[in-house]
Amino acid sequence: MTSKEIRQQFLEFFKSKEHQVVESAPMVIKDDPTLMFTNAGMNQFKDLFLGNAAVKYPRIVDTQKCLRVSGKHNDLEEVGVDTYHHTMFEMLGNWSFGNYFKKEAIEWAWELLTEVYQMDKDSLYVTVFGGDEGDQLGEDTEAYDIWKSIIEEDRIIKASKKDNFWEMGDVGPCGPCSEIHVDIRSKEEKAKVAGKTLVNEDHPQVVEIWNLVFMEFNRMADGSLVKLPNQHVDTGMGFERLCMALQGKQSNYDTDVFMPLITKIASISGVEYTATQEKKDIAIRVIADHIRAISFAIADGQLPSNTGAGYVIRRILRRAVRYGYSFLNLKEPFLNQLVEVLVNQMGEQFAELKSQQKLITQVIFEEENTFLRTLEKGIQRFEEYTSTLNGKIIDGKFAFELYDTFGFPIDLTHLMGSEAGLEVDMNEFQAALEKQKTRSRKATKIDAGDWEIVTEDEVEEFIGYDYTEAEVSITRYRKLTAKGKELYQLVFNMTPFYPEGGGQVGDTGKISANGKDYFITNTKKENNLIVHYTDQLPENVNLKFQAVVNQKKRILAENNHSATHLMHHALRTVLGEHVEQKGSLVNADYLRFDFSHFHKVTDEEIKQIETIVNQNIRENIQLDERRAIPINEAKEMGAMALFGEKYGDVVRLIKFGDSIELCGGTHVSSTARIGQFKIVSESAVAAGVRRIEAITAEKADQYLDNKLALLDAVNEALKHPKDVLQSITALQRQNSELQKQVEEFKRAAAGNVKGELKGKVQNIGGINAIVEEVDLDAGSIKDLAFQLKAEIENLFMVLASNVDGKVTLTILVAEELVKSHDLHAGNMVRDLAKEIGGGGGGQPFFATAGGKNPNGITSALEKAKAYLK
Repeated sequence: MTSKEIRQQFLEFFKSKEHQVVESAPMVIKDDPTLMFTNAGMNQFKDLFLGNAAVKYPRIVDTQKCLRVSGKHNDLEEVGVDTYHHTMFEMLGNWSFGNYFKKEAIEWAWELLTEVYQMDKDSLYVTVFGGDEGDQLGEDTEAYDIWKSIIEEDRIIKASKKDNFWEMGDVGPCGPCSEIHVDIRSKEEKAKVAGKTLVNEDHPQVVEIWNLVFMEFNRMADGSLVKLPNQHVDTGMGFERLCMALQGKQSNYDTDVFMPLITKIASISGVEYTATQEKKDIAIRVIADHIRAISFAIADGQLPSNTGAGYVIRRILRRAVRYGYSFLNLKEPFLNQLVEVLVNQMGEQFAELKSQQKLITQVIFEEENTFLRTLEKGIQRFEEYTSTLNGKIIDGKFAFELYDTFGFPIDLTHLMGSEAGLEVDMNEFQAALEKQKTRSRKATKIDAGDWEIVTEDEVEEFIGYDYTEAEVSITRYRKLTAKGKELYQLVFNMTPFYPEGGGQVGDTGKISANGKDYFITNTKKENNLIVHYTDQLPENVNLKFQAVVNQKKRILAENNHSATHLMHHALRTVLGEHVEQKGSLVNADYLRFDFSHFHKVTDEEIKQIETIVNQNIRENIQLDERRAIPINEAKEMGAMALFGEKYGDVVRLIKFGDSIELCGGTHVSSTARIGQFKIVSESAVAAGVRRIEAITAEKADQYLDNKLALLDAVNEALKHPKDVLQSITALQRQNSELQKQVEEFKRAAAGNVKGELKGKVQNIGGINAIVEEVDLDAGSIKDLAFQLKAEIENLFMVLASNVDGKVTLTILVAEELVKSHDLHAGNMVRDLAKEIGGGGGGQPFFATAGGKNPNGITSALEKAKAYLK
């Protein structure tokens, strides 16, 4: 049975049990501050468990793409080493929201596995929650009794809270679970050791394949458990493990989920895959796993970067490159060649892979290129360090510098060190690593208390499309501590404040009661709640408050948001239909728009884009807003839907003439309100992704006024010539001619100095030495040094200079002397630089240093002469 058939049979089985089939949510999460990535199938349904959203389908089935690389659910270090852990994986799941519960979930799971998939019943074991004294929870006797009616009692195992109480994080929905484990060992192995004793013991052939979670509780910030409004079922079956069991394999990597990728990696590297624990095989498995995580993240709109979720993806990509570099001798970009194989495998189920294939390939290629160059620099730094090392121990702080600055994994430093007969001080490395982690945790730590409910309100309405003021009531609030500062989050029964989303920043403003104002500093959407941030909690939260949005900021943000839509359409008109939004920021000051495009946008193209947008502004196109339109109807109208966004069946459509997009943001009533549009920069963000920043309205007017004022100042400085540009060109030409003359003077001076220095050569024990102060700049000294090296054998030269307040030292040592006398210019120049109050470094045969103390030149030269003795 192929993996495609296994996936389809799962969906069809639960569809026959009246479950609605829904698409996977994006892997990258945008509106939940507690999570960076979807790490379990239940993430997209969190609001339904908490009661923050209405249940549309009481029964659901899906396959959810998940990523686990950080936080509590972190499988990264096991990936590739064992046979069943992955970064990106599929989670097959069936769900009940206040509908059926334990009996149906257990019976249907057994029916699917044993009757539809026809798994051997004697290879299956189940676990149930055995209770926990800390939470004062008794064992799950209900689940135990249901299983007892299905299988032999000795195949049921009562397990601890660690294994059989599922929690998505420190806070949130949770509950006891019942897991199904499969024993895929040979008959001979099963006869030797009972499978029951290997359950939950991390045995590679006795693994959990399905977790049936019975959501009953909400874990509060203080650790206590509170009953959820309704009982729910949340099941998750590892697709890759299921394929292993059904295809009769001993490893997930041996299934048709991974083998096409593994075959391609083996072909690229010329390394045969033997499915062992050899480092080369582990490297191939790591790469096959990681390319999936990278590709799906990019398809969902998350590009590699230096912060947040983008940094996690960049780390995974670099980890894959490092494994290829270290163990498969892959010194050129190779990951990008795997994208086509992945698309052929999974593009049918996940259409975003196929539609984004070109972008994914290009982004990965450029990221590989960049990192391979960084690796080379790191290797050079390693060689420089070890060439000066006294002893056999590599300093742990240096190993951490390679890790932190150049992305070197510690195992690569170990490998390079062992080849040179060196060891790494791991205690010092771990101390530096832990210090960094502590700093990072402190910088990002947010402590949130539990919500205090003021009044129950099932529906919180956003009225900000029509109103910027309203009378509101606080329905709940809680305290936050972030970076040592106390904040409060407020939720209202209705709100005119727009929550950050779709690139548009959240509204600010104030709420007032009894003559006192409380300022709203930000507005965000978290788990289907609109939360308002304030530095001060109202003294009486039961009052009615007058909520007022900062209208000036809102209007300016609307100008930029509507201009973004017009520009998006103009970009597709000028550059082509391949242009798609890859990120945006809209605030009161400017707009930033990232989009797919593989070349720099030319000045002429920018002019065309500006012209189209400004024409649309002058045409005074009226906003055509449709707030509740079926998504299929919106797509038929040509509306742009963004990858990485999760849309419902009903959407909001924004139309300005030919610009049609799905959008939840606020907009101008007509384009004329935007006033003026001006692009101020265009740059590259990542491979195949460009960024435009632009301004509108008052900011655009100020920008143009400043440009005109600058032009007037230039005109004034040039004494009001008839042609300003021609005058500037003439000045540049004149400056170029003068610069040439200066260079000629420098060369002549260097030639004179060269003759003088050749006359001062001293032969000391076969070494031709020059130790002098010269009146030349650093560039001229370098040219002179290499000229003299070519003309004088066994040259040892130290030159000092003090030109325009810049004190420099230059050391050149002939390669023959480096070898015969164990000299190192880099080491010497660092020592001499202390005399001039500076520092420097370089290679064994050539090095330079700079300093601030010209009075130290004499002592530096005397010290240099001492080396000769």
